[in-house]
Amino acid sequence: MIKAPAPVILWLRQDLRLSDNPALLSAVQSGAPVLPVYILDDGNAGQWRMGGASRWWLHRSLTALDRSFTGNLSCYRGDARRILPALVKETGASRVYWNRCYEPWRMTRDADLKKTLEENGTGIESFNANLLYEPWTVKKDDGTPYRVFTPFFRKGCAKAGEPPHPAPPPEAIDFAPKPEDSLGVDALALLPESPRWDRKMEQYWTIGEDGAQKRLNDFLDHGLKGYKQGRDYPARANVSRLSPHLHFGEISPRALYHAVRRRMAADGLETDGQHYLSELGWREFSYSLLYHNHTLPAEPLQPRFNAFPWDDNDAALSAWQRGETGYPIVDAGMRELRETGYMHNRVRMIVGSFLVKDLLLSWTAGEEWFWDCLVDADLANNAASWQWIAGCGADAAPYFRIFNPVSQGEKFDPEGDYVRRFVPEIAKLPDACLHRPWEAPPLILKEAGITLGKTYPRPIVDHKQAREKALAAFQATKLHTGQ
Repeated sequence: MIKAPAPVILWLRQDLRLSDNPALLSAVQSGAPVLPVYILDDGNAGQWRMGGASRWWLHRSLTALDRSFTGNLSCYRGDARRILPALVKETGASRVYWNRCYEPWRMTRDADLKKTLEENGTGIESFNANLLYEPWTVKKDDGTPYRVFTPFFRKGCAKAGEPPHPAPPPEAIDFAPKPEDSLGVDALALLPESPRWDRKMEQYWTIGEDGAQKRLNDFLDHGLKGYKQGRDYPARANVSRLSPHLHFGEISPRALYHAVRRRMAADGLETDGQHYLSELGWREFSYSLLYHNHTLPAEPLQPRFNAFPWDDNDAALSAWQRGETGYPIVDAGMRELRETGYMHNRVRMIVGSFLVKDLLLSWTAGEEWFWDCLVDADLANNAASWQWIAGCGADAAPYFRIFNPVSQGEKFDPEGDYVRRFVPEIAKLPDACLHRPWEAPPLILKEAGITLGKTYPRPIVDHKQAREKALAAFQATKLHTGQ
């Protein structure tokens, strides 16, 4: 009897694609049968186990990937430090291939796994597939990491050179037999049971590698032109909506980078294209901050904010989460989040400022809510962005920069298309009153079918008073810390 050749294991994490997947390509090029494996490791993730919206996305992304693998994806639940060595022993695998992740808990686990596997004689090969640059490669001339974005992007990333071009998918994959104890995607139980809040989200996304490519093509054709200005207007199409595809690795950042560069050259979109590339740069910057500051998701980078007198108001937090603050642009954003699993970037800044500066609630409360509700929930981006808006992070918006939710709505949703879509109970108000319904004359409210406090809430705080209170709290913190 001819003994079957020893397989190699491809351990998939945030790289759920065939194209530009260096671990997959290297596994195929080894000449051995490939066993693709996904492990849902909630225990090691701890507090940062995936939230509900991310689990919903993951279910569909793994389903799409399994189709690409012609049903040969093996899934498991539990501690990867136990499952992977056991799987190597069971299958006789000679090597394990994976693409690197940069969340602190994953790095600790992966280091433990690498040590265990190598001590047992198993070869390990790991690759960069999720970033343009490894976080440790973009540093200042003195070897320290950047704390300000502009020099990080313009000097550090430029010095690191142009990212490699994306590699094509393998022409063919020789799959190893699936182990008998492997699970199907459904057995991971990633979908909500009841209520099925995810049903509304399905209409907004085409999940998987093909969906990511289609989304990129749509953005290049219809969204890149005018991106620099248009991206601030939530009713316009000038956003890529590629962030969840990028987070789960359905498309690589190298693919985005070079596709945009090609379109810039072909269509003369230098300004718009460079602005989009700078957004990819912010993603890289966030990962650099997390890599060099493992406490980023829980502790402010600026220590003086440890003494900030955050409020503890469950009713206000709940109103913000439900999109019932009485400020239409804030409520529209929070309802967009609940319905679609996504929120426009400009609106993320508005609702974030409202939480930490109008309501004086800690940025970590917003971070945790977004973690559960966003399909693009990404530990580095989420933590860095919330610290930015709270004024306590690296290169942060100064705390005294407080968004006025009325003027922000009037400036960036002047025709009210965004608010009317997600806050339909005030849709009949004229534009002049839409972003400040509490100032509308009684007759206008009546004609629009609105009873303030019943059909739509009155503002839960007065913005002017809240702003003064926030600035006083910040000033007291400065005095307390002597800064």
